[in-house]
Amino acid sequence: MTKHWADFQYEIYLNGMTGAVPRLPTDLTRLEELTEQRLGPGPVGYVAGSAGNGSTARANRAALERRRIVPRMLRDVHERDLSVEVLGRPLPAPLALAPVGVLSIMHPDAEPAAARAAAAQGVPYILSSASSTPMEQVAEAMGDGERWFQLYWAKDREVTKSFLDRAKASGFTALFVTLDTPLLAWRPRDLDQAYLPFLHGVGTANYFSDPAFLAGLAKPVHEDPNAAVMHFVGMFADPAKTWPDLEFLRESWDGPIVLKGVLHPDDARRAVNAGMDGVVVSNHGGRQVAGAVAAADALPRVVEAAGDRLTVFFDSGIRTGDDIFKALALGAEAVLVGRPYAYGLGLDGQAGVEHVIRCLLAELDLTLALSGHSGPASVGAEDLEEEPA
Repeated sequence: MTKHWADFQYEIYLNGMTGAVPRLPTDLTRLEELTEQRLGPGPVGYVAGSAGNGSTARANRAALERRRIVPRMLRDVHERDLSVEVLGRPLPAPLALAPVGVLSIMHPDAEPAAARAAAAQGVPYILSSASSTPMEQVAEAMGDGERWFQLYWAKDREVTKSFLDRAKASGFTALFVTLDTPLLAWRPRDLDQAYLPFLHGVGTANYFSDPAFLAGLAKPVHEDPNAAVMHFVGMFADPAKTWPDLEFLRESWDGPIVLKGVLHPDDARRAVNAGMDGVVVSNHGGRQVAGAVAAADALPRVVEAAGDRLTVFFDSGIRTGDDIFKALALGAEAVLVGRPYAYGLGLDGQAGVEHVIRCLLAELDLTLALSGHSGPASVGAEDLEEEPA
């Protein structure tokens, strides 16, 4: 029998018979405020902060809020099935955990806790290149869980190739290449705290454990950590990369490749021509370009340009189950959620991440049913109305 994610609400109510209430709010939009209260300004600002004055992050939310669901009645929604097939992989729901780096600043259990939570709920976990934990350890923590690897495309080709070889050996099945971070944006919350964890060797675990990276050091990392950090900073990103460089990745990775950070339909067409398998419509959660187009506003045009030639994912602004419904209605095949699970991790470790996943999917399940849908496939643009901006 198909799992009904909505049953989570009855589990909560039944637990209430013994006086137990959820440890975290079920309104996930409250998590950021709680995290602000409990964690230091550096870590919170790094996760919650945005480029410039935060205008793009606000636009992401406004674009989703502006679209309103039009429920339909008297449709049989008794049996629901949220499962989808994405990149050739069967998933229990159209959701994956987005790559978020340096999770050790949120909780000492860091990436392994988030990965275990994803595996426990059956949703994919996308590991950031900038993780606090080497990819092999994260893979081990996940067991057989579906895992994808996010690449920050280093200047050093040998390091990039080594990362891809390690990821493949560790059972990561798809590659997500972040294109929108060739440079770090102007981020006032981090700047005001002078807070960049990488300079303290946090978020560098994949590099400091990589043989190709270590070959470029005069001394082992523990003997000269500052030199290792500066070597990392010098290669972390490469603003000189162009479309023809994708050929190297296509030759070096035999699984699906998804380009993260696509907002213009022409870039989706170029992704097709480069032999890519998917795109993530994303503005990095508003963290890279202040004043940029809202991701949800960019989504329909990218979907149209992609046609059936690319798998289209969506992120940037997802906070609730109805947000996921709206992204699906606008043409996304699956969504990535980032900040909410990072807050859940910071507040309650693995259990906090599982809470976020279950809340999102219970709310999505109920939103689908109450809007007249028994699964993601029947949701479309006709299910939304757009309020004037």
